[in-house]
Order: sequence, then structure tokens, then C-alpha cells
Amino acid sequence: MLSRDLLQQIKSIHLTTSYLVNEAMAGEYASAFKGRGMEFEEVREYRPGDDVRTIDWKVTARMGHPFVKEYREERELTIFLMVDMSGSGRFGSHHKSKTELMAETAAVLAYLASRNNDKVGMMLFTTEVERFIPPKKGRGHVWRLIQEILTFEPEHKGTDLTVALDYAGHLLRKKTVLFLISDFIDDHYERALTLASKRHDITALHVVDPLELALPNVGLIELEDAETGQIGLFDTSDKRVREHFHKRALHMKQSTRETLRRAGIDEVEISTTGSCADPLMRYFRRRERRR
Repeated sequence: MLSRDLLQQIKSIHLTTSYLVNEAMAGEYASAFKGRGMEFEEVREYRPGDDVRTIDWKVTARMGHPFVKEYREERELTIFLMVDMSGSGRFGSHHKSKTELMAETAAVLAYLASRNNDKVGMMLFTTEVERFIPPKKGRGHVWRLIQEILTFEPEHKGTDLTVALDYAGHLLRKKTVLFLISDFIDDHYERALTLASKRHDITALHVVDPLELALPNVGLIELEDAETGQIGLFDTSDKRVREHFHKRALHMKQSTRETLRRAGIDEVEISTTGSCADPLMRYFRRRERRR
């Protein structure tokens, strides 16, 4: 039985994402992602301006004047959301945690898929794949995905992107559009990412919080690593401590960016300071221009 607060949170995300997925955003999504291929539909008479490469020479010879083949895009896709549910997702210095932002992002993508009649499935992972929800269609399925993320209690706190990517590679046999939603606090996953990108169309949605890049000057503070449980004492009034923290965080961020680039993966940065809608819209437009 869901608590009243949790039910309200699920409804809030459901309503927010329904609002965010407007006609413009749905159109951008449909334009950015191709269907699985072109399917023959019919033969019709040639009209001025038709591509001569589509002429059906057998029918043309039989009928005595030009006919062309018409095709339609096989639009239906399978969308798969890989959502990082490790302990670091609980962090958030603004009005939402990284996990809440991941839930919002997954919900927006699921709604977009639903509006375009695409199937959508989801994996929740930490150091293991802890939950797998097979791809399905329908608004009711979107509601279930939101509920699963917000009610999920992971058994592990760490992150293993290699395990998640290998699992997806074995399970998803056909080419799938994968959205990897994570803060990418992990190492040594480049090989698994490169192999997965050869079979699937992968986009990395990098969830960040500004406080992860810069410590505030608030004196002595204890910081706990949400994934390992290690606790450290930091004197944030010391400028050198803040600068060291900032340089290390920038290095990690740049390392993630370079790993994704080498694997041929698009990165979309989404911050807890705002909504996921604007970064996604910019990405859809950028992807459509590349096509």
C-alpha cells in the first residue's frame, strides 16, 4: 500500500511530465529518432519530381508508362531506459534529488515514446541489475514506470555500469534506443559502452548537481560517500581545500565526457537546478540537424 505522500509524489511527476510533453516536444522526439526502416507500401504512377531511382521497371514495362514504388517509414521503435539507482542519487542541493530528476526524465521519455506508439521498457540498476520491466505500450505502463522508480528500494548502494550494459546487451537482441540515465560515478566501463553502442542507439543522460563541483565556504563539514559509506572531514573555510575539491570534480566530469565521446555516445547534461525538458529539446533538435 502506497503512503499518501508517495502517491502524491507519483501523481505530481505524472502531471508534470504530461504537461512537459507538449506537441512541440513530441514532434522533436519523432523527428530525432528514425524508425526501424522503410517498408514497401504501393506502386503508383510516376509524377514530375519523383525520384527516378524509385521507378519500378517491371511494372513500367508492363503498363507502357512510368510507375514508382512508394515506401513508408516503419516508425515503431523500442525505447529502453537504464536508470542508475545507486546511493549517490539521493543527493540534491536544490529542490529535487538526482533520483527524483532521473524519475522525471524517465517519465518524460516514456510519455514521448507512448505518444509515438513506441514500446518502452526499463532497467533499474546499482552494482547489479535489480529490476527489469519488459517493453510495453500505453499510458498505464508509463504510470507503472514512474511508480517503480519512486518506490524502489535498492539492495546495493554502488554503481556498476558494465554490469548494466552487459545485461542489456544479452537481453536486447534487436537494435534498441537506449537512454542511460546516471550520474556516471563509476570507472572502467568504456569497453562495455563501446560494445553496446555498436548494436544499439545509446544516449547518455548525465544527471548532475552544482554542489558536486564546488564546496560552499561553511567551515568544518562531514561528507559521506553515499555509495561506499566512507566519511571525511573537510575544512571548507580553507580555499585550498575548496580548490582541490573543484579540480578533482572537474577532472571526473571531463573524464566521463571523454569516455562517452570515445565510445561514440551523445551526452546530455541534466541538472537538479531545473527541468529535464530544455536539455532534451536541445538534444532532439541537434540530433535532427545531424540527420
